[in-house]
Amino acid sequence: MESTAERTEQRDDTLLDPSTFLPPSPLPSPTVTIEFCDRCRWLHRATWVSTELLLTFPPPTLKAITVMPLNADDTAGRFRIWLNLENSPPKLMWDRKVEGGFPELKALKQRIRDLVQPGMSLGHSDKKA
Repeated sequence: MESTAERTEQRDDTLLDPSTFLPPSPLPSPTVTIEFCDRCRWLHRATWVSTELLLTFPPPTLKAITVMPLNADDTAGRFRIWLNLENSPPKLMWDRKVEGGFPELKALKQRIRDLVQPGMSLGHSDKKA
């Protein structure tokens, strides 16, 4: 007869066996994708924005945030934030070049909130200046 320790060890081996891992498929919705120019060294800004969005819209409101570094001539200077909703094409929430700068988190959070959770209060981010 197997001891409790042997059963636990066997179960731990299964939990750590990569051949038993399943990817999240399909990617749940809603999600955010942050594209940024890697050559511009905007990784910290992208991760800061992603952290702020996850703190404001924790799962299940936002299911995932993808931070996507880009390193090509045609993506130089890019900083875009996309919202992916089920059964609709991605919606551009912010583009640094179009908007004339990086997003103010207040404005970005309001734009995302209006699509993923319209009745949600953003507290101080909703107050008029």
